[in-house]
Amino acid sequence: MEHRTRRYRGAVGLVLAAGVLLTGCSGEGGGGGESTSDQRRAGAPAPAYTGGAKEDAKDGDGADRLKESAPPDYLSTFALDVDTASYGYARRTLDDGRLPGPETVRPEEFVNSFRQGYHRPTGNGFSVSVDGARAAGEEGDWSLVRVGLATKAAPTTAERPPAALTFVVDVSGSMNSPDRLGLVKTSLGILTGELRDDDSISLVTFSDEAETVLPMTRLSGHRGRIRDAVDSLEPAESTNVGAGIERGYEEAVEGRRKGANNRVVLLSDALANTGDTDADDILERIDSARREYGITLFGVGVGSDYGDAFMEELTNKGDGHTTYIADEEQARKVFVDQLPAHLELTARDAKAQVAFDPKTVEKFKLIGYEDRKVADDDFRDDTVDGGEVGPGHTVTALYAVHLRDGASGHVATATVRWLDPKTRTPHEKTGSVATGAVTGKLWGGRSTRLQVTAVAAYFAEYLRGTGLPGAPGLGELAGRAEKLAASTEDTSVTKLADAIVRAERLKGGAREDGTGAEEGEMD
Repeated sequence: MEHRTRRYRGAVGLVLAAGVLLTGCSGEGGGGGESTSDQRRAGAPAPAYTGGAKEDAKDGDGADRLKESAPPDYLSTFALDVDTASYGYARRTLDDGRLPGPETVRPEEFVNSFRQGYHRPTGNGFSVSVDGARAAGEEGDWSLVRVGLATKAAPTTAERPPAALTFVVDVSGSMNSPDRLGLVKTSLGILTGELRDDDSISLVTFSDEAETVLPMTRLSGHRGRIRDAVDSLEPAESTNVGAGIERGYEEAVEGRRKGANNRVVLLSDALANTGDTDADDILERIDSARREYGITLFGVGVGSDYGDAFMEELTNKGDGHTTYIADEEQARKVFVDQLPAHLELTARDAKAQVAFDPKTVEKFKLIGYEDRKVADDDFRDDTVDGGEVGPGHTVTALYAVHLRDGASGHVATATVRWLDPKTRTPHEKTGSVATGAVTGKLWGGRSTRLQVTAVAAYFAEYLRGTGLPGAPGLGELAGRAEKLAASTEDTSVTKLADAIVRAERLKGGAREDGTGAEEGEMD
């Protein structure tokens, strides 16, 4: 199937009204519901509330009249994203005593770095959970609404299909350090010990040119040969990512295995400086391999100086996702604990559309996902690219929602649409939430995972300099993260608290909040 380029909307330009505390709570899934509607292939959009009818334009003033009379937009549509590289790179940068650049901070990747505790489906596809937290304070009509999507649990190493992996390794001069090429070699060594005998590996390196170091080779009886190939990697000169990916896909196609998970894995600091450095041009050259054989791209970033935007663009448009590793502990998490989730696909071109009810909702803002937004009309256009999601993944979207005075009843309906990875058959699943599910308190409430989600989102917004109005200060966020780490016994939340403390020490200056008076979606 041919894919059109995803049509993105502009980045968020308005910030929510100042002085409103986004605190509040709900139990996980409280008040939310699910319903299934498989194979809805065309026709009406996801359940929506138009908010009024457009007036007909008159001669001479059509454009202005149409603009003035158009109803507010109460739909929010985006491609699913399971990337976590932005959060991993932010932690690494803070460990080095620097604040991450605001352009590298993507709140959805912070949020998606933490366990959520959503109910998982038993079959292919998604479960949909929607809950929220009512705001406290004088203007308690703001809420956090959490849309949670989850795939079935990842299989064990023994249960998953065999893998045919082509590793494309950056051996350029910028990789010449223990935390770059040294960490890549350690990671590949860990993976060699983790893979099964019926899995296969090929190894491509690139600097100014690309070279095949190891053709597709079964692990059975060849682990020593594979380790020797990994140990032989040495840094060279320039960074020609395009040549590496092109050669990697050639090897992946030549060594592909029917019934296996065929995937290209790029390990690099993504600081391209030689050859073609445009992601679209690079991917166009290997487009037939992606389309015909369904070979996806998994990016693993390394290094204190990291081409975050370039790696994200490559993997987003290469039907894959990206993560970041800073040390051996994170390498084991990616290549051991999370390996099946990174190898398999549960859904292709997955998108979500959230329809807010104008009877109860005055305005809303999606937190993050700026470069993953999709035109509302393209939600059911399956030629428009979405996100690729594997088993064991969760995807969370947080919305700041301003409820109308005295609002009661339905708040929003969330619909996820995806294609079966093998048959390309479309499926959908929905869930909804009412005002009764967003009335409890957040801090100290029953939903500890919702609290973790809120802390991660607040932290990301602080780092990119926008923030959410009335959000707790970094010191308070760190304290709340520490309490949550103790109650959940989750070391990842402890590391979040540590990162917030480091940021508090480094970050100075006041944050200004904007206001948004218009109804509907706030862009």
